[in-house]
Amino acid sequence: MSDRHRLLVRGRTFAAVGTGGDITGVGAVRGGGAGPDGLFVRDARHLSRWQLTVDGAVPEILRPVDTSAAASGAARCVLVPRGGRQEPPAYTLFREQAVADGAFVESLRVLSNRSVPTRVHIALTVDADFTDQFELRADHRTYAKPGAVRSRRPLDGGGREAADRREAVDGRRRADDGEGGVRGIEFAYRRGDWCSRTTVTADPAPDAVEETGGGARRLVWVLELAAHGSAQMALRAAAQPHGEALADVPDSPAVAARQLAAMEEDFASSVELPARWPGLADACLRGLTDLAVLQVPASGPDGEELSVPGAGVPWFLTVLGRDALLTSLFALPYLPRLAAATLPALAASQATDAVAGAVAQPGKIAHEVREGELAHFGQVPFGRYYGSVDATPLFLVLLGAYTEQTGDTATARRLEAHARAAVGWMLDHGGLTSRGYLVYRADEGGLANQNWKDSPGAICSADGSGASGPVMAAGAQGYAYDALTRTAWLARSVWGDEVYADLLTQTAGDLRDRFQRDFWMADRGFPALALDGEGRQVDALASDAGHLLWSGLLDKEYGETVGRRLLEPDFFSGWGVRTVAAGQPAFHPLSYHRGSVWPHDNALIALGLARYGLHDEARAVARGLVSAAATAGGRLPEVLAGYAKDAYPVPVPYPHSCELESRSAAAPLALLTAVGGA
Repeated sequence: MSDRHRLLVRGRTFAAVGTGGDITGVGAVRGGGAGPDGLFVRDARHLSRWQLTVDGAVPEILRPVDTSAAASGAARCVLVPRGGRQEPPAYTLFREQAVADGAFVESLRVLSNRSVPTRVHIALTVDADFTDQFELRADHRTYAKPGAVRSRRPLDGGGREAADRREAVDGRRRADDGEGGVRGIEFAYRRGDWCSRTTVTADPAPDAVEETGGGARRLVWVLELAAHGSAQMALRAAAQPHGEALADVPDSPAVAARQLAAMEEDFASSVELPARWPGLADACLRGLTDLAVLQVPASGPDGEELSVPGAGVPWFLTVLGRDALLTSLFALPYLPRLAAATLPALAASQATDAVAGAVAQPGKIAHEVREGELAHFGQVPFGRYYGSVDATPLFLVLLGAYTEQTGDTATARRLEAHARAAVGWMLDHGGLTSRGYLVYRADEGGLANQNWKDSPGAICSADGSGASGPVMAAGAQGYAYDALTRTAWLARSVWGDEVYADLLTQTAGDLRDRFQRDFWMADRGFPALALDGEGRQVDALASDAGHLLWSGLLDKEYGETVGRRLLEPDFFSGWGVRTVAAGQPAFHPLSYHRGSVWPHDNALIALGLARYGLHDEARAVARGLVSAAATAGGRLPEVLAGYAKDAYPVPVPYPHSCELESRSAAAPLALLTAVGGA
């Protein structure tokens, strides 16, 4: 997000507001760096304008929306009418905002600064354009919407008092007045069988509702303030996404903030924070509170309602298989309930048939689940999209780790068929049997790269050239090895199937031997990033090698060599390990996956270093991430630029990073596991 925006998040709902609390709906494209502003629920923008004016002008910001306040559940700012030094402001506006599930609430208090009665004209311009988030990305795509119709209608009510006050408003053109007054507006959007609504209401009811010459409506109030008196206004926007009931709106931002605080406390109380390392404790605490607000709804195999970690804000507040699995793995020793929800949720969306446009094959775990308009009509492939080579093995890794950590064998028994189907996909469609490795092919309608480094050009040689043909990414082979090993343990200890367990153990051992033969670059003492379609090594020195330590794929000698290499200056920036080592033509410090620093990537590396007994190196990675978090109130973003720590005293942000991201929020918990509190 841009510095011009402040975020309010709860579950699948988020609002991005300006520093004065307004929503303008302009400049909301990913490539522009600003990110979208508005109220978003389930991939649709349910408020595209929410603009306050006083006495006909935009007020001045005396105190902007505070990021720390927004993070605690309520955004507050202080505004005054425009003026100069010679005439102090006649009144002050105290604005407080919050979100709940499917709702946006605001409390506006107007306080007179004068010793005589004061009249104040308040106007709020509101609109809902119902734009799908995919339309707001700067990918130069347009989407036809045949038959789409937007409408707005008045919500009658307000009583005699509101009607009396309306008659005192002279010279204004009013629209949509009902006999008993207008208490708000309902915006609606229809396209075929798709229908979404947003309802805006106010207490007290507005004196008038004006047309603006476009789709927006302007709610107008005339307030008569006594000497040093005040007036309070409650404003609410409730979203009704397609197929759902209208949201239940809290009475005030304070109520919404208390609800959110209770959720955050529930998460935060689950971890004993390290007293000897306050910086890590702060990062864990901030991560836990962020995880609390990033929980999104999902359904299990029997239709049960679940809460699963959503990937991140603003672009990925939905279920992404890889992200939810890694987040749950990082949090497993402290919050096993995340895994307990993620596993059945992903099992419920596991592919049972081959669907070419969705890259679906039997047994494959979903990469992304979307519920927006464009997904509904098949205009983007992400309704249920399976373009990930690593979500399926990570599903098996989490199932095995969860069972071992908690002793809960019931989940492993319940999901046995899903687990066997996932192994079947790895062996058959995934390529382990035919190619010897998990393999993916570029998807023209979706993702070209289908491992965690999924941006175009991310899988590259040291000279920057991309891999050709089918790709066998190194990290995914490590996940596959771990998945086979853990599932073999489940087969023996839970399912009572020794024959199947022996088969998986043998397959894992063969993969380990084959990988070290084919991927190891003897002249560089490091594994290749990938193999291309001809089996040639894609030779960029990349952080994915650290994932091989986490999964245990490398033998001890190779693992120790890799671990120490990752802490050399071309890899380690001081804040963390770069995705691609500096000094190679492929390196770019502001590239998404070719030189940046990812907290979740580094969390996996730290866990891997600890696994191979490289505890000093693990602590160095942890110290880098913790020092980066300390510059942002304990929060780690999705990704940082790859500049060295000694080049600038604080981390340089990546321009389009998610501000809240579940894997990054859980990364400090992984560091705590890797290094303890020392």
